[in-house]
Amino acid sequence: MTDKGQKPRIAFFDFACCEGCQLTVLQLEEKLLDLLQHVEVVEWREAMSGKADSHDIAFCEGSITREADVQRIKTIRNTANTVVGLGSCACIGCHNALKNRWPMEDVVKVVYGSEAGQLDSIPARPITSVVNVDYRILGCPASLPEIDRVIKCILTGQEYPLPNQPVCVECKLNDTLCVLEKGEVCLGPVTRCGCNAICTAYGDACHGCRGLMDEANLMAAVKVLTAEQLHPIMEVVARRYDVGQDQVRQWFTMYNTPDLQLKEESEQT
Repeated sequence: MTDKGQKPRIAFFDFACCEGCQLTVLQLEEKLLDLLQHVEVVEWREAMSGKADSHDIAFCEGSITREADVQRIKTIRNTANTVVGLGSCACIGCHNALKNRWPMEDVVKVVYGSEAGQLDSIPARPITSVVNVDYRILGCPASLPEIDRVIKCILTGQEYPLPNQPVCVECKLNDTLCVLEKGEVCLGPVTRCGCNAICTAYGDACHGCRGLMDEANLMAAVKVLTAEQLHPIMEVVARRYDVGQDQVRQWFTMYNTPDLQLKEESEQT
């Protein structure tokens, strides 16, 4: 535990990722300056040089893709009082988990060619599947509003339960025109909110980067997008894209491979 009167020591760690979530934290800008009055950042490759032997709060970005990663994240977990999964790679696997569709030896050969035999590669998994984390911040990259909320919860000793409503709720609150009504595919109806619906606010569709809601009705979503159970609003979308179930499943699995497999199994039992 942190000594009374001493600022919590914060460190950022990365595994298999683009490190974009750490860069997003820097976008807190003035809020970050306020935060630094209450914490001491001791390790953060994107913002400073040097490393620290100890830390109280560990923000961990990226997926586990090597045996060495497994031991490293366990060491971080044993060292820190609080561990935060930063971004969808750390929390749900994200793009890294796409490689799990093929045998690992084939994936490594395609990517690294003749050097494949020297590399350690295992099926990708989120940090949350290897160790328990105290907080999760979703998004690809991590959601700026959620980063702010979670940091405040950590510093005030509060829990942060992930929201379990669809992105559509935030679209309605923001009075944003439904992307589906514009004839575009949007995964907002089954995606967990918490990002303030930033993509749809700028005219883009939701691609599901925050993962699926706990009770997402995937079977119904597939049906309405393939015209098997057509709602009038979806008619233009289904006619425009003319896709089958396999294509719709690919849209869902861009970010949600582990979650989708589990949900499909539970819905079929």
